Amino acid sequence: MKIKAIIVEDEQISRDILRNYIAKYCPNVELLGEASNIEEAQKLIEKHELDLVFLDVEMPFGNAFDLLEKVENKTFEVVFVTAYDHYAIEALNNQATYYLLKPISIDELIKAVSIVTEIKEKENELETTVLMPKAIHQVNGKITIPQQDGFEVVAVNEILFCKADDNYTEIYFENSKKLVSKTLKYFEEALKDNSFVRVHKSFLVNVNEISKYKKGKGGSVILSNGKEIMVSASKKANLLSYFK
Repeated sequence: MKIKAIIVEDEQISRDILRNYIAKYCPNVELLGEASNIEEAQKLIEKHELDLVFLDVEMPFGNAFDLLEKVENKTFEVVFVTAYDHYAIEALNNQATYYLLKPISIDELIKAVSIVTEIKEKENELETTVLMPKAIHQVNGKITIPQQDGFEVVAVNEILFCKADDNYTEIYFENSKKLVSKTLKYFEEALKDNSFVRVHKSFLVNVNEISKYKKGKGGSVILSNGKEIMVSASKKANLLSYFK
């Protein structure tokens, strides 16, 4: 799996070395940015949904631990990168995943990334299990919507429709919508036993919310909130089968 990461290091040479090592020896790591101080690092952490932060301990105007105190909900793993071994205990107390000493050993870097990858794979496996269709029935007609800090539980019958947005899905309710980092295909599978039908490559509709069908090559459906959604010709028969 891809590991989304940033480098936080005040020395340009050290950033260059680590970046080059990652590119050559850790192909599953996608670097989303670099920071040379705490302020820059905090902005990157707030901007991106990260899996990993390579974090130098000593920086201008503070250190790594000052940065971690500013992060309200740490969802990423931390690999400390430092020339000093006396920070190890404090790093462990801050739930460090790994502690790399400079000069960086390539073998140790690969090992650190492997540990982070394993942790994230297990987290993703757990999240996937929670979102599978069987979980819906176990919580009485509800589905979990993943969020950066966990997940939200919503009633399936409150969902009007879902709209594809590249690798994301917009889930529409009566007066709100949520953007979720899962594909529409994913929700089509998760909701297949709950009267949801794919009417278009970009739309998954709650059949119980359809108030009208308008004829055409594919036609369109009007939902209870007045929203009109086009039906593709290839999906028309499947939709109409719900109303036989």
